[in-house]
Amino acid sequence: MNFKLIGAVGLALVLAACSSDNNNTGASTGTGATAQETGPAPGSEADLVANVGDRVFFAFNENTLSDDAKATLDKQAAWLAKYPQVSVLIAGNCDDRGTEEYNIALGQRRANAARDYLVAKGVAASRISTISYGKDRPTADGDDEQAWAQNRNAITSVK
Repeated sequence: MNFKLIGAVGLALVLAACSSDNNNTGASTGTGATAQETGPAPGSEADLVANVGDRVFFAFNENTLSDDAKATLDKQAAWLAKYPQVSVLIAGNCDDRGTEEYNIALGQRRANAARDYLVAKGVAASRISTISYGKDRPTADGDDEQAWAQNRNAITSVK
């Protein structure tokens, strides 16, 4: 009988100790920032897109890098130097004109042009993979010059 009384008193004391008068309202009193306030995680796909730019564009039937494309790739090279653990995939894309075979080959040349530029800027070739989607993955719908221009690209994504 004493064991039951001692057990009951002990349980009451434990429960009383666990319940505190800490009125946690969910308000933060610290100086830490939330993920929403700080932006995307460093070294992530979202960081690349938001702070550097993930795509370069090409002229019709071309795989030559423009000055704008080189400026974006310069930023990507600096970003990749900052995050040496990150590997990327560069996907070459085309607009929907031309044959499937031709667009696959052109998309590969576009992806390779972006890769070769990054490698020339000091990014290890082993960190970069390429693929061509040809005209199979358009980023813009439509059959006009504006849509076609958006679909002639090479898109860098974090693996």
